[in-house]
Parts: sequence; structure tokens; C-alpha cells
Amino acid sequence: MKSNEVIKKYLDFFKSKGHSIIPSAPLVPENDPTVLFTTAGMHPLVPFLLGEPHPKGKRLVNVQKCVRTVDIDEVGDENHLTFFQMLGNWSLGDYFKKEALSWSYEFLTKELKIPKSKLYVTCFKGDNDAPKDEEAAKIWNSVGVEKDHIFFLGKKDNWWGPAGKTGPCGPDSEMFYWNSDEKPRKTQDPENCKTFVEIWNDVFMEYNKLEEGKIVQLNQKNVDTGMGVERVCVVLQNKKSVYETDLFEPIIKRIRILAKTKNERSERIIADHVRAVSFILAERVLPSNVEQGYVLRKLIRRAYRHAKNMGIEVSLSSVAEVVIKQYSDAYPELNGNEHFIFGELEKEEEKFQATLEKGLREFERNIGGVERVIPGKFAFDLYQSFGFPLEIIKDLAQEKKLEVDEIGFYKELTKHQSLSRASTERRFASGLADHSYGAKKLHTSTHLLHQALRLILGEQVQQKGSNITPERLRFDFTHHGKMTKEEIKKVENLVNKQINDSIEVVYEEMPLDEAKKSGALHFFDQKYPDKVKVYSIGRFSKEFCTGPHVENTSELGKFKIVKEEGIAAGIRRIKAVLE
Repeated sequence: MKSNEVIKKYLDFFKSKGHSIIPSAPLVPENDPTVLFTTAGMHPLVPFLLGEPHPKGKRLVNVQKCVRTVDIDEVGDENHLTFFQMLGNWSLGDYFKKEALSWSYEFLTKELKIPKSKLYVTCFKGDNDAPKDEEAAKIWNSVGVEKDHIFFLGKKDNWWGPAGKTGPCGPDSEMFYWNSDEKPRKTQDPENCKTFVEIWNDVFMEYNKLEEGKIVQLNQKNVDTGMGVERVCVVLQNKKSVYETDLFEPIIKRIRILAKTKNERSERIIADHVRAVSFILAERVLPSNVEQGYVLRKLIRRAYRHAKNMGIEVSLSSVAEVVIKQYSDAYPELNGNEHFIFGELEKEEEKFQATLEKGLREFERNIGGVERVIPGKFAFDLYQSFGFPLEIIKDLAQEKKLEVDEIGFYKELTKHQSLSRASTERRFASGLADHSYGAKKLHTSTHLLHQALRLILGEQVQQKGSNITPERLRFDFTHHGKMTKEEIKKVENLVNKQINDSIEVVYEEMPLDEAKKSGALHFFDQKYPDKVKVYSIGRFSKEFCTGPHVENTSELGKFKIVKEEGIAAGIRRIKAVLE
């Protein structure tokens, strides 16, 4: 079964169960400073999981593009990826375990035709915080899962959250496929046996962890599920690796045409990284030494080095071309940003090419006396002097059967304060959006800023992204040149006038076409559901949005622009605070 058929079947199945199909959210979260990228379908839905009504109702389904960077070192094996697509369905205080589990089983066995004998499940075994999930086990058994195919495991394996120190959490139930013709031992734990492939997870958010550590029942119980498209395609297409599925077949084929030598690990790294890079660049992220830009830079540079190792002499944009062609029907932002993707890839390659050979010579010259571990100071020097991300240094070390003193590397990194990677990469692996009062105020301020820029600079101004923490906002927008001091002051004054006028902030849910006709600002290259929320700040601002807002502009304080700079051709960035 091809990947696009899997996705269609999933969306159609849950639509038949009363779910509304919602579009994939962007990879770069707007209102969640706890993560660099969207790592799961639930991230954009946090306000609704916490009780805010969703315009599309209480039952939702989608396929979400995701990036996870915690396992970059593992990319190159059979299953690890940085970019992937996650199928998910949600109940926002509606149905719960019975429906979620029975529908999961129905979809796997009837729609995907997976043999019942191959399916195994795990449930939470209970502890002091919550009881053993006998309810889930009984539901599984009632729909057709044999008792000896049901395993109970602890919090490490069958409990989700909270993402931070507090918040929604609860037991989960995972589904596994036995990827062998032999029968597993009855005592074989699916979570700790590579022959089992995890294909789906149903999370039951029925508890809330409080600051003092106490676990209490949630008022709104939610269901959050996730099925990786790439992983389930391995099963359905009877492959040993995700890189053998139709999701990667054209990309690997192009790499093999371009390469002069064969190296399976290198071609997998190139395929994964270029796919991820294409999607990240499609959101106009630029390579840099901080945050999303740093992840982008290290993916490009690592792919570039492996390409050179394989004798690929042309730009990685030749591989990105295949990615764009393959995925643009589902994600039109790729095709819409094709020239930007190619251009930034080639620019970053040129930057790295200038130091790659020198850095490799330096590496070879200094490892002669190393017996087992490359010192952290030397690793940091390679990073600082030659632009080698740690992942490249670890690749080089692995090829020489050596290790890297990563702790020493990070000590040097922190000492020099030249890169925020040490902090940004250690953000929550799965964070809840920041709904603090400070973040709400700054998010509301972006609406005022956007409209003020359009009034002062012209209606050609369009938002191209934002990032909000409780302390500051960052706002990217289209504009042909540097703003003058006078223009910056006019924008500040206009925003502060709306704040001083104490304007009420209200929202209205309306059909997409009606919202567009109303003149509400929105991203022209982004997909929206057929029903959206439109936030209005008096007659001054009207914009599509789902983020957290204050109720009145008088709550905001004094708005101040602290920096205005260019980040790409025709793209400017403002950093601002509330005093």
C-alpha cells in the first residue's frame, strides 16, 4: 500500500467517525518557545487540549509534518528520521478509551488489512499516581486482541507527560506489529524487542500534574493519538527499512545516480537530511548559529560532507529537486519556495566548502595520538574554526573507531557563549505551548505590530513568521529595505496608541471563505480548515489566529522595538518587548 493511500484511508476513516480534517500546522511553532520545531500533531492543538473550543469541533484528524532532532546521530540506520509525517486523531473532551481503542483496531485490521495475529499492545501497569489500566486491556480483548498479546509496562513506556513540570498527562496504549514469520515468546516484551515495530500510540490525557507533584483528575479528558506514516509503510510495504519505502525511493534513486561510490549509511543520511532541510527552508528559516537556523545548518553541512564522501560533485539542490517534486501535491509550500530552497542550500554549501578540507586536514593531523576519546577542547576548536557541527565530528570519530568527549565540548561551548545551542537543543522534547500571561501579552502585540507596519510601510507588508517567549517577541515580515528611525518610531507610537485606547480583544468563528472576504489578515501560502477563528482589536486589527490573547489592550504596557534587521532578501525582523 502506497504512502498517499495510507494517509487518505486514515483521514477518510476518521472523517466517517465524525472527525473534522484539519491542515498540517507549520514546522516552526509560533507560540511555543519550549520547542524548536513541531514534533507531534498535538503541539498546535495545546490550547484546545487545555479547554479552548476548536472551530472544527471536538473530533479532529490530520497528517502533521514534524521534525525531531534528538536522534540525529542515529539517522543512517533503518528507521531513524529527522523529518516525518504523523497521522493523528483527537478527542477534545468527547469520546475516550472505548472508541479510541476500538477504532484503532478497526483501522489496522479492516482498512490496512494487518493480520490480527501480528498485532500486540501494551498498557500502563499502574503505580502510586494512577491505577493499572485494566480498562484499556479489557477493551482490547473485547475487540479481538488475545490476552497473551497484551502486555503491561510502567511509566517509562506507557505514560505520556506532562511535557513540562506540570500539566496534562496520562496512561497510553501502544500498538506493535510482529515483523517476523516466527512466533514470539509469550513473555517477550514488545517495547524491548527489535522484531516488534511500534506503529501507533493512543494517549489518554485524564490527569493533571500540579506544582507540588500531586496527580489529579482533569475536568476535560482528551485522547491524543499518533501513527507515523513512514513506520507503518515499512510494515505495509513489507520492507526492512523506511528508506526502502515509496517515501524515499525516488530520493535514494537520485542519490545513487549522482554518487560515484556506494555507501548505504551515507545515502540514508543525505536522503533524510535533504528531505528535512527542504521542508524547513520552505518556511523561510535561514541557516545560522542559533535555534532553528543552527539545526538547519548542521543538517545541510552533514549531508554535504556525506555527499562529498560518495563523490557527489553537484549541489544538494539536485536531491532537493526530487523531494519538492514528490511532496508538493500534499505540501504546496515546497513548490512555492523552490528557488529559495535551492538558493539557500547552495549558499550554505559554498560557505562550508571553503573550510571543509582545511578542517578535515586539521582533524587528521591531531588524532594520531588519540587512543579512544577525542578531547572536547579539540572538538570545539573544529566547530569554532571550521564550522564543523558536533554531529560531523562524531561521524569522523566513528569512522576512526573513536568517541568524542561531548561533556567537554559543551563546557567549551558554554564558556565561549558563542552559540545558544546548549540551551536551545535541551528544550523540552515535547513541550506545551507557553500560555503564561507574558506570552499572551506579547502575542496580542504581534497583531498590533503587523497592522501598524502595514499602515506605516504599506500594504505589501506580510507576516512571514514569529517567535514569542514571555520576555520578548520576534516578528518577521516582507519589506524592501531597512526601516528608518522615523518609521520605527511611528510604528511604536501607533501600537502604543492602541494600547492606551484600551481596546477590547474579541474573536469570532466563521467559515474560511467568509473570513477571507471579511478582510482578515492571514498567511496566503498556508492551508486553513474550512472554519477559522478571527481575532479583532477594535477596527484597527483583524487577523486569523488561534494563539493566546489578552482581553483588552490596556493590559499590555508600553511597546518598544529593540532591534530591526534584515534576515533574507526582502525579509526583515523586528524584536520587541513590553515595558
